[in-house]
Amino acid sequence: MRWRDGLQLTAGALLGRPLRSLLTLLGVAIGIAAVALLTAIGEGLRFYMLDTFSQFGTRIVAIHPGRTQTGGIGGLLASARPLTVADAEALRGLGHIEAVVPIIQGSGAIRFGPRSRSSDILGAGHQLAEAWRFRLALGQFLPPARDGRSPPQAVLGHKLRVELFGAANPLGELVRIGGTRFRVVGVMAEKGQMLGFDLDDVAYVPVDWAESLFNREGLMEINVMYRPSTSSKALAERIRGLLIERHGAEDFSLTTQDEMLASLDRILAILSAAVAGLGGISLLVGAVGILTIMTTTVSERTAEIGLLCALGARPRQVLGLFLAEAVLLSLAGGLLGLLLLAVLLGALHLAVPDLPLRPQPLFLLLALLLSVLVGILAGLAPARKAAQLHPVDALRSE
Repeated sequence: MRWRDGLQLTAGALLGRPLRSLLTLLGVAIGIAAVALLTAIGEGLRFYMLDTFSQFGTRIVAIHPGRTQTGGIGGLLASARPLTVADAEALRGLGHIEAVVPIIQGSGAIRFGPRSRSSDILGAGHQLAEAWRFRLALGQFLPPARDGRSPPQAVLGHKLRVELFGAANPLGELVRIGGTRFRVVGVMAEKGQMLGFDLDDVAYVPVDWAESLFNREGLMEINVMYRPSTSSKALAERIRGLLIERHGAEDFSLTTQDEMLASLDRILAILSAAVAGLGGISLLVGAVGILTIMTTTVSERTAEIGLLCALGARPRQVLGLFLAEAVLLSLAGGLLGLLLLAVLLGALHLAVPDLPLRPQPLFLLLALLLSVLVGILAGLAPARKAAQLHPVDALRSE
């Protein structure tokens, strides 16, 4: 049998029962579309989260007070010395440092005249905008301390500026934050939200004033931004040595930005795979459909198989014919699934424009190959059954 004749015979068998073939390949199409769509959503969310965290820079080492791990009862009962502004100033003396940002976070009422708004208050060093890649819309960021004390000045987020001042220029105006008056020297450019935290609804004040506002004895965190000429691991070791020398013990924790991004990437990759696995259930249903239809086809065409064998068709050719039917059915389902995916992606983009979708061309090709694999696996058992039929027994079934 020529391969063209075999292909024509296979196509004729599928087109001879159009409704059955359509319903079967529709099951595969829905499965392929579900896997590809959920994978696109998972990858989109993964890249969105990584991009969100990367916008603050990737050359940052974060220092927190207290150890994340303790050793025995002694470690649990040990008292941790808080991180101080003096610690942050000492870190500036290390080599390859671009910026050091001490941080204290809290919340409180910000008032201007009769208007008041409860917002987040971030006490920070004067290099925060540089280290976190924040842009200013008006004015300047917080100035460095003079004579050991920062001037009582504040920078407002975009939303906070609109709520308190409307369209008026707030530069030079006095606002009351936690009972203390601060002069507005700048307004941050619109930034948006990150993980539910509104970066535009924030008032930035000097970190030493934040200690007084929140009655704190130490910092919540110190961010150290380093130059590309060194590595995060090397810098972390120098930071650890300096702080142990100052504190007398390692009562702090170090986290590098690349370590955090790598951990986040691993977690999100697992979630993406889990989401794609849920879509794989639909593909499994399509595979069961192909298995069912091919098993039924073998039973219905037993006499035809016997006639082919009587005319000289070898078992390998019969196996190839029925396997080709299953593969063509699943391949058509895969192509229909990709078409359905394009329609769904377009509809989602129109309905939810902010939903991060990232269809990967490689994943689309893998989805198509997966549909072929489904056809081979689902059609293999019925095809083998057809190839093993004895011609005489097959002809008697007519």
